[in-house]
Amino acid sequence: MYKKLFLVFCIFGFIEISFAADKPAAEKVYAYYFHGYMRCSTCFKLEQYSKEAIESNFKPELASGKLEFRAVNIEEKVNAHFVNDYQLYTKALVLSLVKDGKEIKSKNLNKIWELVGNKNKFIGYIKEEVANFLKEP
Repeated sequence: MYKKLFLVFCIFGFIEISFAADKPAAEKVYAYYFHGYMRCSTCFKLEQYSKEAIESNFKPELASGKLEFRAVNIEEKVNAHFVNDYQLYTKALVLSLVKDGKEIKSKNLNKIWELVGNKNKFIGYIKEEVANFLKEP
């Protein structure tokens, strides 16, 4: 009897856990690296450094789904709206806070162009900006 009851609780517990994993996060920060089809070595470096800074400094946030890095080609028709959404005129790294499916705030990390020549400063800048963005309400 106890074994059957234990089995039932385990099954329902597993089902609850699997449903919880399927639910989208109510609050999420996206780190978008925007680029086009034509990309120079500096453009690739911007993406590489941005991704490295986020993946090496925010592992728990990435694993939990609270933070997500996305490289987005704004020249693809489906992504063209981002140009107007964020007033983009060149490659950019933009942080976007989304709550319950709606963007609450965003920030263009426009110093990436100034710092791309110094990897350590670049990564430090991204680390600080993302950490601050994750803390802000």
